[in-house]
Amino acid sequence: MASTQDLKRRVRSISNTRKLTRAMELVASARLRRAQQRIESMRPYADRMLELMAGTAQAAGAVKLPLLDRRESIKTIAIVPVTGDRGLAGAFNAQVLRRAFALQREAEAEGKTVRFFTSGKKAQSTVRFRGFDLAGSWTGFSDRPAYSDAQAIAHAVAEAYVNGEVDQVVLVYNAFVSPLVQTVTVGEVLPIPTEVLEAQTKEDEEVHSGPVDFFFEPEPREILERLLPVYVETLLYRALLESAASEQGARMTAMRNASKASGELIDTLTLAMNRARQAEITQEILEVVSGADALTQ
Repeated sequence: MASTQDLKRRVRSISNTRKLTRAMELVASARLRRAQQRIESMRPYADRMLELMAGTAQAAGAVKLPLLDRRESIKTIAIVPVTGDRGLAGAFNAQVLRRAFALQREAEAEGKTVRFFTSGKKAQSTVRFRGFDLAGSWTGFSDRPAYSDAQAIAHAVAEAYVNGEVDQVVLVYNAFVSPLVQTVTVGEVLPIPTEVLEAQTKEDEEVHSGPVDFFFEPEPREILERLLPVYVETLLYRALLESAASEQGARMTAMRNASKASGELIDTLTLAMNRARQAEITQEILEVVSGADALTQ
């Protein structure tokens, strides 16, 4: 049985740890509110961008553009897992990497080659540790991503796709639902799915009770050619913002659970310490009584 001093040291250590977890929970909560505001502001912009691109694609008709070109046979797949730069966020990073590696195994089982473009230190270090093909990595902005960060990733994957280095680009990230719920989402970035444009066009026609005619200057093809890279940047930026909000929500929840577990452990150790102290006092009383009995005899 541990001594009273040992139990006191453990209680003091766990109390200090609980102070840290509570502080981290408060910091994550404040950052979550800002991240949530950013993603809520971003979603309408992303939706309008898709509407604009869909209308332009409809006006341009059947056009062949590099980012829309769907290869007949897919030999190389680029997987872009979006993780955080730090841990202490529960299963936030692990579930994204688990899904990315599952996609890798499925692709390799079909005889395809997989390359990784990672966002976040956790994904970068894990991919390097496992010895997989790391074509590009970006770190240092998981808490507060900027549009320029999404541009850097979008430019790299688009260039690899246009040059024929990869035949498909898949994005894996945590979509923010609520502070308690983050959903692992897998989306095809390149080639840009034509189904998305067709679905958005049909939705616009239903809203306006028929097709809407626009005058384009310059030609729709030229506008669409400029919009496609911006769409890829917007898609990646939205994923980065979703991931940032999800990370703060996951960290806040993890730190709250850690603080709760610390409190329960402190209560258990305090009870054990009181029992140990009572046992020591009882032992001392018995020794005094035994000594007194020995002297009277």
